[in-house]
Amino acid sequence: MSAYDRLMHERECLEGIAAADAHLGRAVPLPGAPLPLMRWVEVVACGPHAVQVEWNLDSTRPRSPGRLTLYVGLVPAPDRGLGCPTQHGRYACRHAALLEAQDDLRPVHELAWEHDGLHLRLTGQGPWPADELVALADSVRPAGDPQTR
Repeated sequence: MSAYDRLMHERECLEGIAAADAHLGRAVPLPGAPLPLMRWVEVVACGPHAVQVEWNLDSTRPRSPGRLTLYVGLVPAPDRGLGCPTQHGRYACRHAALLEAQDDLRPVHELAWEHDGLHLRLTGQGPWPADELVALADSVRPAGDPQTR
């Protein structure tokens, strides 16, 4: 079983962001920039000291992205086999066509970085412009951070 498959198997739904804070042992940083309209949000533990926040977006309009996921952990997120990363500023970027997914979930774009002792990975599924994902990643800050918008 791959590391990513183990992550998906170990998922444990949490009651919300406060439970994610407790699981991580510190405040979970979140995007400060506005997000597209959401249908629902899932907050999950994915192994010890790692959480994911999954925004399932309203993709009923043409060319709307379907999902945004933020992994936050004390260890790097498991590799999903998206290929070798390219560097985009402070971010390691990966892309894949994801042809097996429904239209609003492809392609997939991933930005990974480290900040303040945490490993972070922002994944956008669907037609996300790269500059929008970078702006969202740039806005990720812990609650109470003076730079939080």
